[in-house]
Amino acid sequence: MQEAITGVILAGGLARRMGGVDKGLQCYQGRTLVEQVAARLAPQVDHLLISANRNRESYELLGYPVLSDQFPDFVGPLAGLHVALLNADTPLVLTAPCDSPSLPSDLASRLYAGLCENAASVAIAASHGRLHPVFCLCRREVVEALARYLAGGGRRVAQWCSEMSAATVEFPDATAFDNFNTLADLSNP
Repeated sequence: MQEAITGVILAGGLARRMGGVDKGLQCYQGRTLVEQVAARLAPQVDHLLISANRNRESYELLGYPVLSDQFPDFVGPLAGLHVALLNADTPLVLTAPCDSPSLPSDLASRLYAGLCENAASVAIAASHGRLHPVFCLCRREVVEALARYLAGGGRRVAQWCSEMSAATVEFPDATAFDNFNTLADLSNP
């Protein structure tokens, strides 16, 4: 039986490559990116949170708790994971970025299987030789190690996952991890 999982949609960045707009609130195919990610992630988890540092009111309209980073200055997705680990009531936390609306419908179950099979504390997605460490399942016990990494200036998700000896779980569909980095991407999928 799978342990309970809290999912967190990471929408706390500055979206520099997208001109500074709030990426999760951008529309794609008639709905915001965060709505589409929530629709794919919510059925896979027991609870869903949103990590957002701007436009909290807009994110709160989706009906999920919205958390903001405890580390100042928009230090990246690991800060969103950190605040989710601090606030989750479940033993596991699963992250997904707000700009990947086609994420796998079996993301949680496959990462959980990889976590268990490898007796790991962290599991990350991969496809066709490419790591996707922002799609990450963690045990809540890693929160102290993550806080130390962030306090020491660490920002790179892949590096932290490597230091945590993360299990890598291969997914067959590389397009499931496609994301949007520019406004032009949204009009030319």
